[in-house]
Amino acid sequence: MRRHRALTAASLACAVAGAASAQVRVVSWNVTNYSGGRDAEFKTAIYGVAPTGTAYAGQSMNPDVFVGQEFLSQSGVDAFLNILNTAPGSPGDWAAAPFLDGADTDSAFFWRNSKVEYVGTTTIAIGSSSTANQPRDTRRYDFRPLGYTAPSATLAVYSVHLKAQGGTNSSGRRLIEAQRIRDNAEGIDTNGPGTALPAGYQIMVAGDMNAQSSTESFYVEFVGSQTNNTGRFFDPISTPGSWNNNSAFRFIHTQDPATQVDDRHDQIVVGGGLVDGAGLDYIGAFGTPWNLSTFADPNHSYRCWGNDGTSYDALLRTIGNAMVGQPIAEALVASANGLGHLPVMVDLRVPAEIDATTLVDFGDVPLNSAQARNITVFNAGNTAAFGSAIETLTYSLNASSGFGVAAGPFNDDAGGIVNLHPVWLDTSSPGVVTGTVTIASNSPDEPARIVNLAARVVPPTLCAGDLNGDSLINTADLALFLSVFGQSVTPGAPGDLNSDGQVNTADLALFLSVFGTAC
Repeated sequence: MRRHRALTAASLACAVAGAASAQVRVVSWNVTNYSGGRDAEFKTAIYGVAPTGTAYAGQSMNPDVFVGQEFLSQSGVDAFLNILNTAPGSPGDWAAAPFLDGADTDSAFFWRNSKVEYVGTTTIAIGSSSTANQPRDTRRYDFRPLGYTAPSATLAVYSVHLKAQGGTNSSGRRLIEAQRIRDNAEGIDTNGPGTALPAGYQIMVAGDMNAQSSTESFYVEFVGSQTNNTGRFFDPISTPGSWNNNSAFRFIHTQDPATQVDDRHDQIVVGGGLVDGAGLDYIGAFGTPWNLSTFADPNHSYRCWGNDGTSYDALLRTIGNAMVGQPIAEALVASANGLGHLPVMVDLRVPAEIDATTLVDFGDVPLNSAQARNITVFNAGNTAAFGSAIETLTYSLNASSGFGVAAGPFNDDAGGIVNLHPVWLDTSSPGVVTGTVTIASNSPDEPARIVNLAARVVPPTLCAGDLNGDSLINTADLALFLSVFGQSVTPGAPGDLNSDGQVNTADLALFLSVFGTAC
């Protein structure tokens, strides 16, 4: 069987910003008080192709899921959806969740129908202008990669725009929202019955956190260990610190491309289930800190799109931008509308998906004969949609009484050859035999595939008594039978009517039962 493919730095770098994204790419972007307009700028920023000579030459942002902040209206959502569907290079398969008007500006959610199934939107907390409350509503958008149904393959994204720095109780207001998100992720109804995160879902927080340091109380609420860690989040690039006005973090700064890039306000943090190496998972070496000397760390798919690290405390570099080139960089600055943010993104690998034989019928087989049939097992992950960003299928086999099979474990990569596994049948006793092979796998939608088995073990036919081959079972055959009676012979040899390797009274009984008949 094939071994599990290691995710090399080269293969990860190839997956990070592919021109035709195969993995599931989640982009989060505060689009700055958006109610429409800036069409050309957004089209270029999202689907513009980086020119020759840049790090991502021939590639684009190319999201599959887009989580946005600072939307003002349904018309703004409609306008942005039109941008996504009509931009040159777009697959034109985008859809949008309905706009929900809450306190201050709002979040929006867009997805590609050919890659993602939208599950629903939940408002998990209500904001207000009160300095004792969070300023904006918190939305949770639930979706799953197309073709999956299991809770563990479903991702809940909390879109956030936390309270800005400064003003009365700004730190406390950020903490309130973080506490509500963590409570919700731990299964608590934070905004009335039915608003809690369903059990088993994967989790992510994406958006404008207005974060300046990993020691801020709200950030510790997200990433710190507590008694209940079901709702704990992790920085996928493992890069804590004091990010504000600190040039050491210039490659991951997101604020503000139109004036000065000097802070890591915009982030994506993920639940433990997205960094455990199993199922739906972050593509990257979680636990390895970001290489602070580059904008293109090959250990991570996390990116701040457009920031080549040369713009600390200055306008985002456009001419000579080494990451995405001048046209995209200019579009990012213009789309920020004089203020604003750069988008951040992560790539996700989808789970393995098992397919296998469901029934093996041996049919009628001779008593004491050697019998085996193959069952097929393969990784049915959708390579057309997700390319190679599909988890390796791992599985083992267990046969019920009367059958045998090699246990494993075994592996299969999506798009590879079908694995064949022989199942052996015990034919030592006549009669109908039924059973199962259970395939235990890491496929979240079907962790136990049952293969049904059936056979009928039959004793020799009446013509086995025709020892001289004249189509009659008579005294001539009896004489031949008696000449070998009491001997050990090759199973199935003349006289061994039950194929047990002995010519004895059991065979005599079978012979007498057909004596005097014709074949």
